[in-house]
Amino acid sequence: MATILVVDDELGIRALLSEILTDEGHTVELAENAAQARQMRESLRPDLVLLDIWMPDVDGVTLLKEWNSGGQLTMPVIMMSGHGTIDTAVEATKVGASAFLEKPITLQKLLRAVDQALIKPGQRGLPAAAPSAAPALNRPALRYDPYGSGPDLAGVGTSTLLAPLHEGPRAEQSFDLDRPLREARDAFEKSYFEFHLAKEGGSMTRVAEKTGLERTHLYRKLKQLGVDLARNKRGGL
Repeated sequence: MATILVVDDELGIRALLSEILTDEGHTVELAENAAQARQMRESLRPDLVLLDIWMPDVDGVTLLKEWNSGGQLTMPVIMMSGHGTIDTAVEATKVGASAFLEKPITLQKLLRAVDQALIKPGQRGLPAAAPSAAPALNRPALRYDPYGSGPDLAGVGTSTLLAPLHEGPRAEQSFDLDRPLREARDAFEKSYFEFHLAKEGGSMTRVAEKTGLERTHLYRKLKQLGVDLARNKRGGL
């Protein structure tokens, strides 16, 4: 994971980017103007800078040119702007920017740009990893036997969620359906979200994207279901 410096005069933008990138496992530092950005670039030597163009003191393109001319552009810089033009993007690229993101920045574009910027020059262009030979094993399957005839089922009216055979939870989970609907549904949803949290290394950003929920809704849902978020963070299940 990388150390990323976010430079933006808007508090809300800094907070949002910090939350998303921290959730992805990066170390994030924040600066609200060019003066702070200069100081933090010297002290932190970040792996990547996300730099807003329109700032009240010194604009982002001017700061980028300063770093470039002074031999301080030792890290990739992604420019951001809510009022950018093609000319601005081209100018920023000419003086060393690795990418240009237009606000409002979508989650997919942000993560793609960050991933691309952090690829070391010598690694660019390498072929992608070959896909799994057994794609069917990469998806959980829900099997329901109303008569409980399967040898792996706990009893009458039990459904079994088979976890995929890769990194992440592997044990079968049985759900007793002989109880109120809400209890059965909550048990299934808890296992569903725990499965995706483990699969995505605890990344709330990726789980929200995979499950189709807004991050705020997802947080509320996990809290309601009693899901242990700390247990599913990177480094342990």
